[in-house]
Amino acid sequence: MTSKRSKLQEDTSFRVLRLLQENPEMSQRELAQVVGVSVGGMHYVLSALVDKGLVKLGNFTASEDKRRYAYVLTPKGIARRAALTRAFLMRKMEEYETLRDEIKSLELDIRRKSPQCQANADDDYIVASFRPALQADDF
Repeated sequence: MTSKRSKLQEDTSFRVLRLLQENPEMSQRELAQVVGVSVGGMHYVLSALVDKGLVKLGNFTASEDKRRYAYVLTPKGIARRAALTRAFLMRKMEEYETLRDEIKSLELDIRRKSPQCQANADDDYIVASFRPALQADDF
């Protein structure tokens, strides 16, 4: 089983590769802000991607500031992004299924414990309105 930390690292790499494929001239600061990590953390992620050969670093020629770089995905980086996309989507679908099952279970639990619960179907989701409002000690 994959650890929580490695999933987080994989998600961060996926998001960075996705952002860079769409916009290679994003700065480390911009990437860090969008992904939700520190600038130092983003520097570490980008360095690792460059070291793995997934991203190559080039000068951003349209910029007057020659310290700006363009982070371009290599063919290996594009393939890795595709693999991460599949893994990310599968993991999120599993999380969705688990959450949906938990919601259904909780709804059934509420119905069993509260005959006052009136349920209305709305696009496969059940919106429950309670009359009178349930108290914490009802559970």
